[in-house]
Amino acid sequence: MSTVLQAPAPATFDAEKFKSTTRAQWQSAAEAWHRWGPFIGSWLGDATEAMFEMARVGQGCRVLDVAAGAGEQSLAAARRVGTGGHVLATDIAPALLERAERDAQAAGLGGIVAVRELDGEALTSLPAASFDAAISRVGLIYFPDQQRALAGMKHALKPGGRVAAIVYSTPDRNEFFSIPVKIIRERAKLAPPLPGQPGPFSLGGDGVLEAAFAKAGFKDIAVRRVPSPVKLPSAKECVRFERESFGALHQMMSALDEPQRAQVWHDIEVALSAFETKGGFVGPCEMLVGVGTV
Repeated sequence: MSTVLQAPAPATFDAEKFKSTTRAQWQSAAEAWHRWGPFIGSWLGDATEAMFEMARVGQGCRVLDVAAGAGEQSLAAARRVGTGGHVLATDIAPALLERAERDAQAAGLGGIVAVRELDGEALTSLPAASFDAAISRVGLIYFPDQQRALAGMKHALKPGGRVAAIVYSTPDRNEFFSIPVKIIRERAKLAPPLPGQPGPFSLGGDGVLEAAFAKAGFKDIAVRRVPSPVKLPSAKECVRFERESFGALHQMMSALDEPQRAQVWHDIEVALSAFETKGGFVGPCEMLVGVGTV
């Protein structure tokens, strides 16, 4: 009697575990992400302005900010919409939203900005057709079910409302980030991402963001490329920024001991030093800003 050996079932991506881990990462990184807020606002300033322009965020608008983080762009949106408008900043990590709310109050924008802890894939819990624009700055790429997130944004938008999202383009155009990811993946001996697993470059390929918007039922879709170089005094400072603020990189190194992690960060700094100039560090980065209309 022969024995038939069955191949092990292929590993599958656990979306709920991913969300839980992501929430914990941002709870931990909230203080640092908030502290780096002025730099992030400067670095992503051009892309953020393009997002506002393409979404037609202006006086009196009601704006939904999805995966708002510490809210730097939420406050910028509030200044655009003025006292007749409203901005709802949502995020999965309450520690980030606490800082956004505090900053809004300090800036005199407390009457315009509200915060709500909310999974970006649970936006159908919001009243239907209640916003003029939905924005997401470097958030949509990390949702396990991007179509569910886009469907929720569509649900929340009024007829004629617009969704606009900022995402990274391709790894070769974002080496300030893709190089550290590549080094960590090699040193930690990580398997390739599982099918369906989100990540920084998940919407960056040619036509991918447009196709995602089209599948979600949006029309009048457009995508703009925005050069967004990471300008800091040195590669060492870029590594400090990523080390303090990018919780996902730490998660990738969770199997390494402390000396191994220290060596990896050192090697990342050496690799990134290739982008140091006489005027400081200029890390390659390109954002895509996509827009679609209900």
